[in-house]
Amino acid sequence: MTSATLLTPARTPWTPEGTTPGAATRIDERAYVRALVVLDSVVLTVALLVGYLARFGDEVPSGSKVPYVLVAPGLVLVWLVSLKALGCYDDRVIGYGADEYRRVSTASLRLAGGIAIVGYVADVGVSRGFLAISFAVGTLGLEVARFAARKRLHRARSHGGGWSRKVLVVGDTAHVLELVQTLRREPYAGYHVVGACIPDALLAPVPQRLGDVPVVGSFRGIPEAATAIGADTVAVTASGELTAARLRRLGWQLEGTGVDLVVAPALTDVAGPRIHTRPVAGLPLIHVEAPEFRGTRKLVKGFVDRAAAGVALTLLLPVLSVIALAIRLDSRGPVFFRQTRVGRGGHEFGVWKFRTMVVNADALLTELTARNETDGLMFKMRDDPRVTRVGRLLRKWSLDELPQLVNVLLGQMSLVGPRPPLPSEVARYDGDVARRLLVKPGMTGLWQVSGRSDLSWEDGIRLDLYYVENWSLAADLTILWKTFGAVVNGRGAY
Repeated sequence: MTSATLLTPARTPWTPEGTTPGAATRIDERAYVRALVVLDSVVLTVALLVGYLARFGDEVPSGSKVPYVLVAPGLVLVWLVSLKALGCYDDRVIGYGADEYRRVSTASLRLAGGIAIVGYVADVGVSRGFLAISFAVGTLGLEVARFAARKRLHRARSHGGGWSRKVLVVGDTAHVLELVQTLRREPYAGYHVVGACIPDALLAPVPQRLGDVPVVGSFRGIPEAATAIGADTVAVTASGELTAARLRRLGWQLEGTGVDLVVAPALTDVAGPRIHTRPVAGLPLIHVEAPEFRGTRKLVKGFVDRAAAGVALTLLLPVLSVIALAIRLDSRGPVFFRQTRVGRGGHEFGVWKFRTMVVNADALLTELTARNETDGLMFKMRDDPRVTRVGRLLRKWSLDELPQLVNVLLGQMSLVGPRPPLPSEVARYDGDVARRLLVKPGMTGLWQVSGRSDLSWEDGIRLDLYYVENWSLAADLTILWKTFGAVVNGRGAY
């Protein structure tokens, strides 16, 4: 398909007179920031109250000359200033990514350290227990409050509301379409594409569209196009006509307009910790570190996996026993189902699950192949007649996968990782997909918290490869936390 075939007639965009780029977006953004400040203030007030009650109870501390009724409001104010100084209310970090949480923790820890030093040097009589409890509760409370606020914002964005950036995409048609698809894949990130500018040579005498994105101009009038459609962000992607000098000039033209300039490199699915920007000869070169598949962090991950699996099996033993009894009473056949899967390095192992299907499920598969509801190499069917009554309940809550803790304990799987594939799937892998076998498969993963069976084969592979390339212990903890929400929600479980 050529670029010309992607262009279709479109209506000329209309904007009310007197509007400024992204005016409505800026108002929504400021309202969200104000709400965060109020929320943080409430959290810090409660934290200081908890610290006071935990240290002194409901009595005024005897012999103390410290006016805690004045110290507490002052500490809240200083804490808010510390959050502001470290950019915790910066629109570039709030609402998406881990940097917001990291900045909140850093600001709180730095303030705690600063107060501890000042208190020691000046010999201030404020109770150390009061401060320790207040900072511990306050830091945790701030993180939880930010998480709750972000989830509410994400839900609003996913339904077309909430504060989002209005983006004008600039570049060649193929790269524009690719960037639009990438941004729309995660609408909760808050980048809403409202128009595109393409090279002069591709413009037609009539209004055009790239897919469903209106083409509002060429490279000659990017600032004017942003103003016309009310964009507050210009995202520049690859194009042979956008030279370094032209891009620098565009930055100058956008100064003072309230429109941000974002450069989107042709590098996707690489996590932030692996990316480092280093200026060389005036050029901001992006250095990408190689993924880590061995070393100390891998040893720590293996130890944490096995220790957690051992503890979980011990605590869940009564639950496992009840499930086993229910399976035995519901249908004929064994309690457990052992299936050959492929692990790290292509080594096969037997994965353990609670049996959720009738005993001759494999024999019936050939009769159901035509009713497969997913693409790619997997077979998925919402109303699979092979699933038992208890099995349907176990699958809904992902309880059938609990025996995989044994595989984790044996070192064959991890708590977090790619989905363990069947040998028949691996036999048809190409070079890229085979990279899933560079790490151990996991009981849960990005595929689990992103829709499970509702995902297409391509999206599932993309998420698995992203994890393989960018795994970290912090990311594992985040995925484990999100897994509980995915299980309770039950989306994609069948």
